[in-house]
Amino acid sequence: MLPDEAKAAGPVGSVFGRLIYAVGDIHGCYDQLRALLAKISDDAAGRADGRRVALIFCGDYIDRGPASRQVVDALWWLKRHGPFDLHCLKGNHEQVLLDYLADPAAAAGWMRFGGAETLNSYGVAAPGADASAAEHCRARDDLLENMPASHLKFFESLELMVGIGEYAFVHAGIRPGVPLEEQDGRDLLWIRDDWIENERPVERIIVHGHTWIDGKAEVRPHRIGIDTGAYETGILSAVRIEDGEIGFLSASNREH
Repeated sequence: MLPDEAKAAGPVGSVFGRLIYAVGDIHGCYDQLRALLAKISDDAAGRADGRRVALIFCGDYIDRGPASRQVVDALWWLKRHGPFDLHCLKGNHEQVLLDYLADPAAAAGWMRFGGAETLNSYGVAAPGADASAAEHCRARDDLLENMPASHLKFFESLELMVGIGEYAFVHAGIRPGVPLEEQDGRDLLWIRDDWIENERPVERIIVHGHTWIDGKAEVRPHRIGIDTGAYETGILSAVRIEDGEIGFLSASNREH
């Protein structure tokens, strides 16, 4: 991972004089989130110079890690009380949670890629691999009973895309060749190879999560990938963006 406060060669553009931080996939890693937020706050205090700071989360707050509920608590608090212009994007994992709430039997596969950990964080026993539709309905009902109404409101209010200056922020990426205003929501949440392997220029520099290789941010001429696999690598990353300059900050589970 690039060291904290490092500058990076890569795509640079205008953000109309603003100071922006964008955070990659958290996946229930609450300790790293707290540590990274402290670093962002300290960094912004030394750089803002009277500017209002934008903080953008690129989705996948839940699943896989141990503390999804605590992560959502922290983000909801920031949304209501934080010192930032806050944007929280929807990730594919939040979409699957919403799918499970709507039709638990149809979305039962969620248990295999993080749903069990999220249910456990809310004090709900996760159905087993061979669970019946009735057992999944029971788990869904228990989740709704245990989940604060503010958390449900949070999940239902997530954005799909944010554009600032020459940058656009999404969860997974965009469909190459399709104008930003015509992008399909499923691509914004789920696209992988068609986007990651694309080398063609796009309308704006795209900042995204969803796909990771190791504990390093991925910087390409047309995109910045900031998912660093926090639930496996222990590293949660953020990119700092100013006019003509980007840099990175990170927090590791080794710091605790």
